[in-house]
Amino acid sequence: MVGMLGGEGGWVVSFAGCGFLGVYHIGAAACLQERAPHLIRDARQICGASAGALAGAVLIGGGSLVEACADVLSLAREARKRNLGPLHPSFNVMKIIRDGLYKILPENTHQLMSGKLSISLTRVSDGKNVLVSNFNSREEVVQALLCSSFVPIYCGLIPPSFRGVRYVDGGISDNLPHYNSKTTITISPFAGECDICPKSNSENFHEMNLTNTSIQFSLGNIYRLTQALFPPEPKVLGEICEQGYSDALRFLKENGLLSDSVSVDLALTELDYHKYTEAAEGSSKNPVAAIQVKETQDEEMLIDQLKLAAWPLDGTIFENLPPRLRTALQEACKEKCGLYTQLSKFLPMRLMSYMMLPYTLPVESAYFVAIRLVDWFPDIPDDVRWMQNQLCQVVGAVYSKARKRLLSIPSKQSGALLKKCQTEPSKMSLDSSYQHPKMSHSSIHLEEWIWNLPCCEEFPKREAQVGTIERFDLAPPFLINSEESGVEVDFDSSSEMSFQTASED
Repeated sequence: MVGMLGGEGGWVVSFAGCGFLGVYHIGAAACLQERAPHLIRDARQICGASAGALAGAVLIGGGSLVEACADVLSLAREARKRNLGPLHPSFNVMKIIRDGLYKILPENTHQLMSGKLSISLTRVSDGKNVLVSNFNSREEVVQALLCSSFVPIYCGLIPPSFRGVRYVDGGISDNLPHYNSKTTITISPFAGECDICPKSNSENFHEMNLTNTSIQFSLGNIYRLTQALFPPEPKVLGEICEQGYSDALRFLKENGLLSDSVSVDLALTELDYHKYTEAAEGSSKNPVAAIQVKETQDEEMLIDQLKLAAWPLDGTIFENLPPRLRTALQEACKEKCGLYTQLSKFLPMRLMSYMMLPYTLPVESAYFVAIRLVDWFPDIPDDVRWMQNQLCQVVGAVYSKARKRLLSIPSKQSGALLKKCQTEPSKMSLDSSYQHPKMSHSSIHLEEWIWNLPCCEEFPKREAQVGTIERFDLAPPFLINSEESGVEVDFDSSSEMSFQTASED
C-alpha cells in the first residue's frame, strides 16, 4: 500500500453505495480525516455511489461529518416510527435528503468538489454508468447526489434529472467506482475483499461481485443488505459507525499510514490545559521525548474526554470515536420521553395500530399524495413530457417486435412447403437423364406438360386424323387406370424401364 500511494497518478478513495449503512462511511471518513488527513488531501479523486457519494461530498465539500451522522440517524428514526417503515406514503426520503444537503453543504461546495469528487450515476435511457466530476453550482451538486441516491420504486416512480438527463442510483451499474484499479482505497460496509470493510468471522470463502462490490456469502452480509433499505435502531447504527472508524484505523495501522500527530478537537478544561502545558514544558529539553509525550497526552486526553459522559453503546467505542462525533451519536440515540412515545411501545397499542392500518392507510395515503402533488407542480411539464417519450418508445418497441413476428410466420410456412415440394422424389420416371420441368398448378399447363413428354411427341400428328374418342385410345399407357383395364404396371429398378404384364384372369 505504501508503494501504491507513491504512484505517479496518485490514489483514489472510493465509497460503496449502502443506503442507511452510510454511517459506516461517516465513521471511516472521520478516521481518515483525523488520523491520516494526507490521504484525503492528496487523493487524486474521491468516488462514491448513493450513500458513498453523499459521504464523499460531505467529506471534501466543506460539510460537517458530525451533522451528517446526526441527520442519517434522524432519517432512520423517522422511517422506523411508521408501521410500514420507509414504504409508508408519508416518508419522502428524497425530500429529506435534499433538505439535509442544502443545510450541510456551503454555497461554494461546487468549487471544492469540481475535479475532486466523482459521483456514480446510472443513465435511464440505456442503463450505462456515468461518472460526473464537474459542477457549475451547488444546485448541480445536489441534483447529481439525488440522482445517485434514487432507488427506483423505493424512492418513487419518476427519476430525477441532472442537466436534462434522467439518472437513477449509481449502484445499479457501478456501486464501487475504480474498484479494479490498484491505486484505489475501497471502503464498504459489507464483508469482502475491500481495503476497509468488516472482517467476517465466517469460514465461508465464497463471495460474489455485485456491480463491482465484493460481498462475501455470510449471514452477516445478508443482514446488512436488509439494513441498507430498512434501517435498524439508532443504537445499532451507532455501532456500525464505530465499526467504520475501527476498520479504517486498523487499515491505517497495518499499512503504516498513520500521521505523526493525532488531531484532537477537544474543549479542554482549565485543569487539563495546565497539566498538558506542564508536561510539554518539562520535556522541552529533549525534542524526541517531547514528541512522544505530546502523542501520549493527546491519546490520554482523547480517551478521558470520551469517558466523561454516559455512552449507550459498547464501551470500546470510547477508545476510537472523536468527541464531537460521539456527542452527536449520543444525542441521536437518546429516546424521547413523551407520553405518546411511551404508550406506543406497549404491545396492545402496537397491535391496535396494526389493526387500524387498513382504515387509516387510505386516508393517510390520499393526504400525502395530495401534498406531493402540490410539490410536483413546478416539475409537471418536464416529467409529463418524459413519460410521454418513454411510453412512445415502449409502444414502438412492442409494435416492431410484434410486426416482425407476424411477418416471419407466413414466410417460414411457405418456405417449409416449398422445400418439401422441391425435395420430394418423384414416384415414376421415364428416363434417368431427363429432368422434369417445374409443374404448374393450372390444369391447362398440366395438359401441356403431359403432351410435351418424349413418348407423346407423335400424338399431335395423329390428332388431326383421329377423333376425340381415338385420342383416349392412343393415350400413353401409364395414364390408363390399371384397375379398370386389368393392366398392371411394373418397374424394373435395375433398368429403370417400365413394362406391362397382362393380369391373369
